[in-house]
Amino acid sequence: MQKSIQVHFLPQLVELEALRGATVVVVDVLRATTTIAQALAAGAAEVVPCAEIEDVQQQAVGRERESIVLGGERGGVKIDLFDLGNSPTEYTEEAVSGKSVLFTTTNGTRALAACREAYRVVLGAAVNLQAVCDAVADTMNVQIVCAGTDGQVTREDVLLAGAIVYQRTKKEETPTELNDSAQLAVAAWRSVVARAIGAGVALGDYLATELRSTGGGRNLLRIGQEDDLVIAAQVDSVPVVPELDLQAWRIGLT
Repeated sequence: MQKSIQVHFLPQLVELEALRGATVVVVDVLRATTTIAQALAAGAAEVVPCAEIEDVQQQAVGRERESIVLGGERGGVKIDLFDLGNSPTEYTEEAVSGKSVLFTTTNGTRALAACREAYRVVLGAAVNLQAVCDAVADTMNVQIVCAGTDGQVTREDVLLAGAIVYQRTKKEETPTELNDSAQLAVAAWRSVVARAIGAGVALGDYLATELRSTGGGRNLLRIGQEDDLVIAAQVDSVPVVPELDLQAWRIGLT
């Protein structure tokens, strides 16, 4: 059986049948999957992804307030009465260690909700690129789902999807079957890598510059969160693999 990687530029473009029984990598570089990786690396006991604000409020019922952190955003901005927003800088050991993070975002957590039929779901970002690639290295059927922004394809997620495809396939002796979106994504990533090398710039620094011109990047610049672009672009800086427990609907480390 030939290995296969398919990329889906938006959750809305995925047929549920394609995800059934597959290993899925959900990507929301700016910023949900980056922030979740940071929260777990900082010692959060779990991250509970919630599609809506009301779901966070329901999850909080019956829990001791000091044991939980309410985190998330709408339109990039921290939700009123929540503890934290969606910036990885907020998810420090002091803020989240040992606590359950009840988390909702405009795009990322909703993308996770589209993956309930999968066999396995892990969360990918530039900060944990190699760790995620290693985690799915022997998997025959990988489906990469990009979160996008407000139903629009975002280049930052396409680039990261391409990075995963590139890392997964560059040393394989037997070609992996790629759908058209995967081929487009890996071509885009190779172009970024080539330009970084040509400019003599570290890949993370070059990627941070690239992210400024993406849809998600422009949104972050608009709300004054430029530092998050730099953090999100630092390849392999947070080498953890967040994995969604599909039965318990909680994210922990593999």
